[in-house]
Amino acid sequence: LELVELEIRETLDRYDFPGDDIPIISGSALLAVEALTAHPQMKRGDNEWVDKIYELMDIVDQSIPLPQRDIEKDFLMAIENIVSITGRGTVATGRVERGQIKVGETVE
Repeated sequence: LELVELEIRETLDRYDFPGDDIPIISGSALLAVEALTAHPQMKRGDNEWVDKIYELMDIVDQSIPLPQRDIEKDFLMAIENIVSITGRGTVATGRVERGQIKVGETVE
């Protein structure tokens, strides 16, 4: 794994990304999902693979800023795609431009 990480960092450097500064988390999403499926109440510290997912999400939270939007105005979401999901119905996906909604609220 160390050799793979070194190659990834060198490739990032070659394309003008800060290879030495970018965090790399190694783990197994499959083993984390299997552990959580077997024990849904699992918490941080109970399983090394689940802990890797927590570590990844901690780094995502630290590295990617929350988008700034005006939450005082009416909810507005730009629709980017509409899909039909069997058993769920039609689902619209998109980007929230302003405002906020809560679970169960009706939108127009």
